[in-house]
Amino acid sequence: MPEKSSSVVWFRNDLRIDDNPALRAAIDHHQPVVALYILDEDPSVARPHGGASRWWLHHSLQALDERLRHIGGRLILRSGSSAEVLPKVIREAGADAVFWNRRYGRGERDQDAALKKSLRDEGLEVTSFAGTLLYEPWTVTKDDDSGYAVFSAFWRAAQASAHPREVVATPRSLDDGSTGLDSDDVASWKLLPTEPDWAGGLAEAWDPGEQAALKRLREFLANDLADYGEARDRPAEDGTTRLSPHLRFGEISPHRIWHEVHESKVGGSAPERLLSELGWREFNYSLYYRHDKISEANIKPEFDDFPWKKPDPEAMRAWQKGRTGLPLVDAGMRQLWRTGWMHNRVRMVTASFLIKNLLIDWREGEQWFWDTLVDADPANNAANWQWVAGSGVDAAPFFRVFNPVTQSKKFDPAGAYIRHWVEELAELEAPAIHEPTDALGAEEYPEPIVDLKKTRAEALDAFATIKR
Repeated sequence: MPEKSSSVVWFRNDLRIDDNPALRAAIDHHQPVVALYILDEDPSVARPHGGASRWWLHHSLQALDERLRHIGGRLILRSGSSAEVLPKVIREAGADAVFWNRRYGRGERDQDAALKKSLRDEGLEVTSFAGTLLYEPWTVTKDDDSGYAVFSAFWRAAQASAHPREVVATPRSLDDGSTGLDSDDVASWKLLPTEPDWAGGLAEAWDPGEQAALKRLREFLANDLADYGEARDRPAEDGTTRLSPHLRFGEISPHRIWHEVHESKVGGSAPERLLSELGWREFNYSLYYRHDKISEANIKPEFDDFPWKKPDPEAMRAWQKGRTGLPLVDAGMRQLWRTGWMHNRVRMVTASFLIKNLLIDWREGEQWFWDTLVDADPANNAANWQWVAGSGVDAAPFFRVFNPVTQSKKFDPAGAYIRHWVEELAELEAPAIHEPTDALGAEEYPEPIVDLKKTRAEALDAFATIKR
């Protein structure tokens, strides 16, 4: 056992050293610090990572280890049940204090509460912090302590409740307490795909890690924030922050984004529009906190009786691979497959097409996105799918069907986004590129797998059955 006591900081969805309250507290405890990450794949605690996010996790852990080594520490990696691994590491390190940033899923909260009680019963100091959200779910409620069901009301209440805390300074050094502790090699966890290695496009598109996240934020604020209000809806432009995977893994904190947006001095409505997107994330986490089966169960129980069609394997495969014959849908699904990400506007269109034109249960699409998105987030992914399906709170009504041709003409009028991702249509110009069925030069492109007008009517008829 080490000669002097140490502190353990348990990293989870906060893979950064900047604005990390738990890490800061561990350092300020004036003891050697053990930085620990546990790969706990128990589905009763938290939803196991999908394929694309496992790729991101591998590289994010490597980046965190590099950051910790830069200030004098290192990252200890262990796998197994956190309820068993954490106490074991504490004993090995001779630690008398543990720090972590809070999580919000039911299984996560239950595990954290049980660990906090058992460790305190053993005489340890255990402290948790708000490092993931601007407003924790139980702090933004209605007068009866229930959660908000409408985003606009939630966001007004959140902003009126308190100003987000200041960011916590990035530590310049720490006293490493990990001497003598064994650590897994992240490669042994086999998070990366190998047979085949389908992650080449992800590697080309992304640079995981805290430093890349901070660089992206500052470049966006300097060059793109002023145009965000309009550019964010145009998929052919680099008009979004592309910070979603960095936020999902906690490589950057929402507090850092909040304060740097306010300090950017950009005028107009764009800054508040961007901050409202952070607010949407906060809203989704408030739903996740109260609906622990959000990826499995309809929030609106009347949708339990919705007459979904049995998924047609060929139609499902066409949607997954971007071979539906609807150019905007196919461009989005191919972007997702190659890069692990899809533009937000196109996410809504592709989800609407699966749910309302193919009448396939939203959970089928949510699972596909969970496995293929690098930013697959347990709150955002499920809540956004329920929003499109109409089965969630403050949802788009089911009868709002995103017509992919109309959306394409409106938000990608020149067809640049489609041309980039759908190679068969690269030589076509607008307007033919939006409906290329009879266009010359589109011979290799499939016919639409459904009639949009007919399937929209069928979807409304199906919806009418549960309304009755």
